[in-house]
Amino acid sequence: MKTTAAILWEVNAPWSVEEIELDAPKAGEVLVKIAASGMCHSDEHLTTGDLPFALPIIGGHEGAGVVEAVGEGVSWLEVGDHVVFGFIPSCGRCPSCSTGHQNLCDLGALMGLGMQVTDGTSRHHVGDKDLTLMCMLGTFAKHTVVNEASCIKIEKDVPLEKACLLGCGVVTGWGSAVYAADVAPGDTVVVVGVGGIGANAIQGARLAGAKRIVAIDPVEFKREKAMEFGATHTASSMAEALPLLQDLTWGTMANKVIMTMGVGNGQMIGEAMALAAKRGRVVVTNIHPALEMGGANMSLLDLTLMEKQLVGSLFGSGNPRADIPKLLGLYREGQLDLDGLVTKTYTLEDINEGYQDMRDGKNIRGVLIY
Repeated sequence: MKTTAAILWEVNAPWSVEEIELDAPKAGEVLVKIAASGMCHSDEHLTTGDLPFALPIIGGHEGAGVVEAVGEGVSWLEVGDHVVFGFIPSCGRCPSCSTGHQNLCDLGALMGLGMQVTDGTSRHHVGDKDLTLMCMLGTFAKHTVVNEASCIKIEKDVPLEKACLLGCGVVTGWGSAVYAADVAPGDTVVVVGVGGIGANAIQGARLAGAKRIVAIDPVEFKREKAMEFGATHTASSMAEALPLLQDLTWGTMANKVIMTMGVGNGQMIGEAMALAAKRGRVVVTNIHPALEMGGANMSLLDLTLMEKQLVGSLFGSGNPRADIPKLLGLYREGQLDLDGLVTKTYTLEDINEGYQDMRDGKNIRGVLIY
């Protein structure tokens, strides 16, 4: 069949919206008509080369839609089912999946290749050119074929334009607070960067019972939105937050610091560690450039003497098959704000405008509506 997709042909180029040819799903795969896709910062990392995935590539890894066809052997999904994609597939059988760490499934090793899990080939083509898929999903398209391991079935009454955000940013941010940081009632929490991930780290910290949540972002609009999501204080930089935290905590500092800015910089790790209390934990969730080797500026003596912790987190250290339905339940009950995350919606043809708005700090999250 023919459909439309946004393709990145080379680094530092705009997205090109084109007609593509899409093959039928093979064994273990499903064809999905996508209703909406979140415009995550991780796809921007493709255009800058910070994520050196194989090109040409169809972008997008936050998507939700309706199953239109299933391949041989798919028994738990059928035509008409509503699904959210998990940006990391989960096989359910590898050591990580079987011990409750679906976010680290062994199938994730194939993400950079962007081909189908089952046979390493492509279902998406322009002429005789095979296209790869961001996270083996390619949600910047009106239809896609994906492996069943990437699908999470959801209830049909959930708005798909909101559900798509659960594929990455919401779970990643919420889980960074609840799981990776292990925020406890009464904690003082710092969230550095209030985009799609940071806004949900704030919500996660609030739901976990944090006493104080300090949101840091240079953009005033994002600091204002942070207060709506549950922040109690804001600052424009970590340097500005340092005396604020000293005053708020009588010098004991933050129990948890969560790094969620668009692009990480190793030189900022020392600043983050300085905001942490004794036995405080700094969680690094944001992507760092693939070629940034070393260069983290921090006191290792402070790490030892104060028993501070520096940990990484992928997908918020969560389990997509359990956490996506759980968070949709919190949304239904009014405890998790998905509506407020969406600053503006765009058509697929306006994708480059949407990413410019993200660069300009105008959006918490833009969403493509098909």
